[in-house]
Amino acid sequence: MDVMTNVLIIGSGIAALQTARLLEEHFQVQIVTKCSVKMSSSYRAQGGIAAVTSQEDHPMFHIADTLTAGDYHHERKNVEVLIENGTEIMRDFLNEGFPVDRQVDGSPALGLEGVHSYHRILHAGGDRTGQIMIDYLLNQLTSNIVVNCYEMAYELLLNTNGDCIGVLTKGAKGTKRYLAHHVILATGGTGAIYSCTSNYATSTGDGIALAYRARAAISDMEFMQFHPSLLWCGGQAKGLVSEAVRGAGGVFVDAQRQPIMKGIHEQLDLAPRHITAHALFNKRAAGQETFIDISNIEHFEEKFPTIAQLCHDNNVNLQDGLIPVAPGSHFLMGGVVADDKGRTSIPHLYAIGEVACTGVHGANRLASNSLLEGITFGKRTAQYIIQTGCKQNSFLIDDKHHQQTMPSLFTKDQLRQKMMHTLGIVRNPIDMQQFKQQLPSMQTLLHVDLDGLNRQELELYMMHVVATLMTHAAITRKETRGAHIRIDKPKNDNQWANRWIIFQQGQMKVRNSLYEYHQTRGNVKAIF
Repeated sequence: MDVMTNVLIIGSGIAALQTARLLEEHFQVQIVTKCSVKMSSSYRAQGGIAAVTSQEDHPMFHIADTLTAGDYHHERKNVEVLIENGTEIMRDFLNEGFPVDRQVDGSPALGLEGVHSYHRILHAGGDRTGQIMIDYLLNQLTSNIVVNCYEMAYELLLNTNGDCIGVLTKGAKGTKRYLAHHVILATGGTGAIYSCTSNYATSTGDGIALAYRARAAISDMEFMQFHPSLLWCGGQAKGLVSEAVRGAGGVFVDAQRQPIMKGIHEQLDLAPRHITAHALFNKRAAGQETFIDISNIEHFEEKFPTIAQLCHDNNVNLQDGLIPVAPGSHFLMGGVVADDKGRTSIPHLYAIGEVACTGVHGANRLASNSLLEGITFGKRTAQYIIQTGCKQNSFLIDDKHHQQTMPSLFTKDQLRQKMMHTLGIVRNPIDMQQFKQQLPSMQTLLHVDLDGLNRQELELYMMHVVATLMTHAAITRKETRGAHIRIDKPKNDNQWANRWIIFQQGQMKVRNSLYEYHQTRGNVKAIF
């Protein structure tokens, strides 16, 4: 079955919906999403949206905090775009009537989270910011937007010129072929390839694997952020306990209610996430349980209704004042290399949101910058496509002739356990090398024939592509930077400052910038 449209968006999180609502007046738009439209990391985002809205705050302070959190591994110009444009966009949202939580005097109630130098976190519905934002955007979509749920995209289609012109999907009705002038990846992250994660089980890095197979540039795959506080019950992660809980006065403690962060970092429980996650990792590795003490937070259930319900559902008694927590995978800083307009190294293919790597998050994302990223780059991508128009005139598909049979793979549970042990917060080069030998090669994965595979088999393949890229990158970066610690290289190495590990055309290389540059016509233009 063939579907022709102007713009195809793969994914249904905040970046996808922001882009769709701005494009729908100009183009026919189709959205393809793997599950229900509300089953995204955006929808379950608790923390809020970081944006400068108070008089004492300033975008330069927000930029500085972003650079500090990310260990200065950034594309600085894109950070400025994120913060400065994002501030304007959030002010527009407030003027439109987006229902943020407010104080008695009517001004926005601003929260504080780790590494932020000012109270600047906007919330909606307490800890339901993502849910309310997604519902707000969905309510603005008209019949010009066609949403196709429960379809898994598994192969990008290129024409004979090398432009992206569509995608193949697999759903209940079999295989569908979408053709479009513009294809936008907004598929989210890949936290679900770890056994302990805040992500839905469907967040398996499909967009990154799609782009890799199409030979797009991919970077920063070694940088997975581990959130320090996932609700931990019965030996499993049950969901996220937002950093906003600590911003409101929650404290990391052990079973004897002794503070964990005291003496470790000057910002204590609001230290950067890799610091707090590592501290809890060490406690748990020593056989101690870890908790957030919420006894100093008044009206906890009113302020954090989602977390309170999550605790209730898992038989955690909030009257005790302790929420059991453990670190787990949360957000991938890397992904498909894209510029500030979403453009990737493949013409007419765009990447926005967590699937993209624009260099705005560095080696460790600043808390509550993720929803800001989605609305900011979603708008910029939409504006670019509106200005460009639909000019693709060749829909002659280039048949890649993938003929490699599927190599031996781990089961999902085996892979997730391996990832947690080998590419967790603390990394051992010997373990990583052994894991690399057990995984299929990058070239083998590039040429696998996916036709005839069912959805479960396709998803397992995608997970192995992402795991392989992450492992190669993590082995190559011989230093500790940002979100993880290498036991053999426990500090930053200046030789690795501003160095980017890039995958493209099935090969890996290290270069001195996220983008490749050349001098033409008297100016510098980013190319890939």
